[in-house]
Amino acid sequence: MAGNWTKLTITVKTSDLDRAAAVISMLDNGLMIEDYSDFSLNGMYGELVDDSILNADREHAKISIFVPEEKNLAEYVTFIEAKLSSLSIPYTQQTFGMEEENWADSWKKYFKPIPLGRITIVPAWEDYEEKPGEVIIRIDPGMAFGTGTHETTRLVMKIMQDTVQGGERVLDIGCGSGILSICAVKLGAKSCNAYDIDPVAVKVTRENAASSGCDNIKAGVSDLLAGVERISGGYDVCVANIVAEIIIRMLPDIKSYLKFGAPIILSGIVKEREDDVRAAAERCGFAVERAEYENDWVALLIR
Repeated sequence: MAGNWTKLTITVKTSDLDRAAAVISMLDNGLMIEDYSDFSLNGMYGELVDDSILNADREHAKISIFVPEEKNLAEYVTFIEAKLSSLSIPYTQQTFGMEEENWADSWKKYFKPIPLGRITIVPAWEDYEEKPGEVIIRIDPGMAFGTGTHETTRLVMKIMQDTVQGGERVLDIGCGSGILSICAVKLGAKSCNAYDIDPVAVKVTRENAASSGCDNIKAGVSDLLAGVERISGGYDVCVANIVAEIIIRMLPDIKSYLKFGAPIILSGIVKEREDDVRAAAERCGFAVERAEYENDWVALLIR
């Protein structure tokens, strides 16, 4: 491989391999999987098989991807942590090729302002001259997922620009760095309640909201909807940038938190799961009004 890469390896139980691989493939399709659960000599001469294979752990499997230097390794790690935790998949991780203390800084030289329609994502540490009519979102993701570089985030923000008109009370499920909450407020939302299963993400969201002057963002820890505050009349808009399996699990209960007819922007959906999410939404009484696509990802606006 050309350039500098870090090998990120996740170890899971073999029974969780397929689900874990589906999550990690959201970040990179070039998975290297080591699974010896079905290995058998089947008549082969044992002395011809390497000892490392003969003695390999049959109860666990390893999934590896190679992260290029210009990507935020910390963001990869926290994305995997959030998604696997939400699916209750236990795992361990290892990195090869980069010291852990360098994760949060090695990618910063590649993170530059990102224009997304009338919104521009700007690194918190960079000088940037705002253009007339431009909505600036300054972000320092630290160890949380969300710089605006990932397709799932960009797709939500594309739809939000046409959905948030001003004065809405927004619910953000799986807030990561808080980028979508800040985006909602910058577009004119009255307030935003942001939740994530990861306390680090909640901490980062609060810091980014404070540094952006968004004192109308409230962040808290919640496992999906378990810790979400109910508000009088219900939320006007909901955004959920998570994964298809969790979206499907959430859909039957989300209506009770929202105003009738409130739009829900769903993202983190790989194209292969789009039909599953559409079907689940329709079963729960939602209509799909809009779909946006980028590479292997889709975001849906349902109501």
